[in-house]
Amino acid sequence: MPLTAVVLVGTLTPSPQPSSSELLGRQVLEALGEHGVTGEVVRLVDHDVKPGVQTDMGDGDAWPAIRDRVLAADILVLATPIWLGQPSSVTKRALERLDAELSETDDEGRLLTYGKVAAVAVVGNEDGAHHTSAELFQALNDVGFTIPAAAVTYWVGEAMGSTDYQDLDETPEATAGTTATLARNTAHLAALLQREQYPAG
Repeated sequence: MPLTAVVLVGTLTPSPQPSSSELLGRQVLEALGEHGVTGEVVRLVDHDVKPGVQTDMGDGDAWPAIRDRVLAADILVLATPIWLGQPSSVTKRALERLDAELSETDDEGRLLTYGKVAAVAVVGNEDGAHHTSAELFQALNDVGFTIPAAAVTYWVGEAMGSTDYQDLDETPEATAGTTATLARNTAHLAALLQREQYPAG
């Protein structure tokens, strides 16, 4: 079956303002498209995602609809800026909401996220891309996602600089290369897991 992906963008900037995180997330989705993957981008800050660790926090919570899109996809990409050396607060909120998946299982006792693959995209004007991706990878793995080899792409500008990723005239070769590798490995692993799910617990 065709593979699908959803990119959750953790920028703090609401639409329609441009976002470097969304730009890199869309580049990941485009690279996945070269491997037959289709998908969509969700800018989390545009939605009323309530704080909490349940699948539905009620009172107009936008997470249940976003969660449905995540669970319907084979691949989840988290695209985040770096703030104070950390993933954005918006990205962390999405991880907190995904914590609820630890209580959701299929008929054979597996988490609903088993068999789904996750990757990460990071941008910023300070050090911390490896630290940020490490935080996200551990959290994603904790809640059931599988992490492929080389599943992160990033761009980090000059420390305390004023240039954003979206300001560049062209994508740096190193970032384009890691994006291509991420897409190739992520699509490959997702196809394998789609054909053969993890064993029941």
